[in-house]
Amino acid sequence: MAKDKKTAPDVSKMIKDHEVKLVDFKFTDLPGTWQHFTTTLTEYNEDIFTDGLGFDGSSIRGWKVINASDMLVIPDPATAWIDIFNAEPTLSLICTIVDPITREPYDRDPRGIVEKADAYLRSTGIADTAYFGPEAEFFIFDDVRFNYTGNMSFHCVESAEAHWNSAREEFPNLGYKIRAKEGYFPVPPADTLQDIRNEMCLELEKAGIAIERQHHEVATAGQAEIDIRFAAMKQMGDWMQYYKYIVRNVAKRHGKTVTFMPKPLYADNGSGMHTHMSLWNGDKPLFAGNGYAGLSDLALFFIGGILKHAPALTCITNPTTNSYKRLVPGFEAPVNLAYSARNRSAAIRIPTYSANPKSKRIEFRTPDSAANPYLAFAALVLAGLDGIQNRIDPGDPLDKNLYDLPPEELANVPSVPDSLRGAIEALENDHAFLLKGDVFTSDFIANWLEMKQKEYDSLRLRPHPYEFTMYYDV
Repeated sequence: MAKDKKTAPDVSKMIKDHEVKLVDFKFTDLPGTWQHFTTTLTEYNEDIFTDGLGFDGSSIRGWKVINASDMLVIPDPATAWIDIFNAEPTLSLICTIVDPITREPYDRDPRGIVEKADAYLRSTGIADTAYFGPEAEFFIFDDVRFNYTGNMSFHCVESAEAHWNSAREEFPNLGYKIRAKEGYFPVPPADTLQDIRNEMCLELEKAGIAIERQHHEVATAGQAEIDIRFAAMKQMGDWMQYYKYIVRNVAKRHGKTVTFMPKPLYADNGSGMHTHMSLWNGDKPLFAGNGYAGLSDLALFFIGGILKHAPALTCITNPTTNSYKRLVPGFEAPVNLAYSARNRSAAIRIPTYSANPKSKRIEFRTPDSAANPYLAFAALVLAGLDGIQNRIDPGDPLDKNLYDLPPEELANVPSVPDSLRGAIEALENDHAFLLKGDVFTSDFIANWLEMKQKEYDSLRLRPHPYEFTMYYDV
């Protein structure tokens, strides 16, 4: 994961220098979870970087049926990393999936989709690189328990620093608890997780992932954020997968657990993934100009594309039923589809920290950390490119606090769907922009919609515990 692009001989040298005994092959399923298998060095030679290794894809969520299940992983030598969470010296490689007969990229492989998005971007002649800088938030809990049966359901999360433990006997309870929505950002001892977040940052940097900053986030109960320095689209997808893996495993070292679930707590802030984006051609930043907030016309058209397609995008950038418990007015998860400089109540913010043209970017604040990063980044680029190609006017900026707008003004501001079902319907009706360049295919969209509908139905069919509070005595 170092910044210098590794080649197959470089990987062989790493194996020798680190006395590696095992090689781990990682790839991403449709929902965004890493899958893997491991070999000894008897299976390793430099031909695997072109020939690949075979595996059964029929058991991967959303992938091949059993009668067409043979697939190949093609490891990327640029992603080589010594996996520190294995007891024996292990080299880790991220892979792309191809069909073993045609050798074509598998159209349901998220990493292959982002590679196609990169190729399509270059083919347009508009830009050659899309840079991304996500701010992924997560919770670090001390304990989590949940269960659901036909006659019972419950969940319980615990955190020593949470405000609900202010009366708990802790022998002694020292009283430094973080009140709801007041976690941004007190120093220790109220912030109990500084050392763990520092360790996460250092382990990420050892893996070659550049870190900008870390801090406690707004919510009580261990909400955290570690910001990664921007990188090109595919590399950032890889980095986000390592990010989640490293963060979770460092927490486990300390007997804690991490979740990227967008809304695990009621009446407190959820976890988002505010996503910074910019387009470049060679060394030239394309979003800097003389328009609103120092933006170019190209950047404003890009914003127009994002705003136009945002309802459909949420089915990919906010892909869970739980995502829409975060997307409610009044929190730092904007539901109103507007853009503004500095204004964090708008779905798209134009950061104004620096006048340097190289820093000019837009920040789409709607996505959450449950998104598959490869799919989310590819879809956002396609929406923005559609805006540029069709010169979509984003309208006037809204520099007011959108949470305080009177109802008659707010009624004129479009908003994102308020449920996964609404996002499914939006994507059903608006996905032609995703099919350009064969980045996403009709088969992929149909399969994705079917998966999301099953998730929505799984929740819709089950009684919610709070419904007993509201309706048991009707």
